[in-house]
Amino acid sequence: MSLRVMKEEIINDNRKENQIQMPLLVYVSRERRPSLPHRFKAGALNTLLRVSGLLSNAPYMLVLDCDMYCNEPTSAKQAMCFHLDSKLSSSLAFVQYPQIFYNVSQKDIYDGQARSAYKTKYQGMDGIGGTICSGTGYYLKKKALYGSPNKEDEHYLYPQESYGESTKFIDSLKAINEDTQTELFTAAIVAEATKLASCSYEDNTKWGKQIGYSYNSLLESSFTGYLLHTKGWKSVYLYPNRPCFLGCTTIDMKDAMVQLMKWSSGLLQVGLSSFNPLIYGASRMSFLQSMCYAYFMYSPFLSIAFLIYGTVSPLCLLNGVSLYPMASDPWFKVFVTVYVSSLLQHLYEVVSTDGSIVTWWNEQRIFFIKCISALLFGCADVMMKWLGVAKANFRLTNKVVDKEKLEKYEQGTFDFEGAKMFMIPLTFMVLLNVVCFVGGMKRVISDGNLDVMFGQIFLSWTTLLFSYPILKGLVPSKHKIKKIKT
Repeated sequence: MSLRVMKEEIINDNRKENQIQMPLLVYVSRERRPSLPHRFKAGALNTLLRVSGLLSNAPYMLVLDCDMYCNEPTSAKQAMCFHLDSKLSSSLAFVQYPQIFYNVSQKDIYDGQARSAYKTKYQGMDGIGGTICSGTGYYLKKKALYGSPNKEDEHYLYPQESYGESTKFIDSLKAINEDTQTELFTAAIVAEATKLASCSYEDNTKWGKQIGYSYNSLLESSFTGYLLHTKGWKSVYLYPNRPCFLGCTTIDMKDAMVQLMKWSSGLLQVGLSSFNPLIYGASRMSFLQSMCYAYFMYSPFLSIAFLIYGTVSPLCLLNGVSLYPMASDPWFKVFVTVYVSSLLQHLYEVVSTDGSIVTWWNEQRIFFIKCISALLFGCADVMMKWLGVAKANFRLTNKVVDKEKLEKYEQGTFDFEGAKMFMIPLTFMVLLNVVCFVGGMKRVISDGNLDVMFGQIFLSWTTLLFSYPILKGLVPSKHKIKKIKT
């Protein structure tokens, strides 16, 4: 491991003879050994916590993903307005900014901007204790990762068992918010920081368990934020008019599916563990906040409901078996009211957040597609891990922008290249609904029972309508045929 100089600018020109030149920016390269787990992003963040504790010992830190950049230099000042508020500071863990992307197209066919989360759900959670930690674009109080608010840190009783053997790092924890520049530039401090970055430093300590970012989930930031809320910490969701941070969103189906599968699998794994929001969370945070976490963690189960509706209903339609009340039955109005009201609620949320009818339709369509693909595979991934068939794997989305894919995305054309595995259940459902819809309509016309089968006909027709991009992808275009011939 090493501490690599990235910018030759000196922090303090009034150095003593035994002090070394310390740059403003230091790159920390972690040591790795095949026999020891490196804990992915959580391990890197915990390493940075320790190293920065010696080099700067600042009370706050900014976490940004590699594909994001700062678009507003006053973001720190805006966040500090909350962190330094005397009424809020003692219990505030982090200030979360939304993820906003510079390459979102007008049509946004993959819902890359995640409008429903960042413009609706997160806004609501901000009023009941704080929103989910998104993993990037947030200013964190380091002290929050070491204990509970307004309580004496119990880890200080036996500090070396908790924080490791570095006495200098333990002293830096006690001196947070104080001026420690007099020791920052000695060679011994740099050597100690190098030791803190070693992969074996965390052995027999509480790092990743009770201290720092948790290693219990691959969604390290979201899970750690959840644990902070269960300890009594609060968070603030700040959505300024000018985006403070900008990133690059996914522009093809494969990356969109991989990303959502990673999120859904990680969240569901927490939801089914001993840290689940229904028991563990509800006993340690407000009921409403725990229910919000439950919504996100158990959303992958929607894929099972969609799968049942998309297979059982058309099969019954094909065989003339009625599942719903007749269209003339008063009870049918209940189904219509529930369905239409959900559509109108979604439409209101879209319009109230500066969206359009096109945005509403694209979100409806991609939500259906994701439920029968990424969310379903997320459930399967958790099941395989539970059975011991698959191991935990940190999946990365592609950060390189392909010009051809970008053109398709900007034109509003779905790109299924590399996403064949995710499309298998959805393709099966589409073909099943085509056969059942045609066969069912033939039976309805011959039997004259449209009133009886109307609900299932409408459901199958809606499934095909949402799946039109899949149907279009199944039919080879002239361009593809010519390409094959040559």
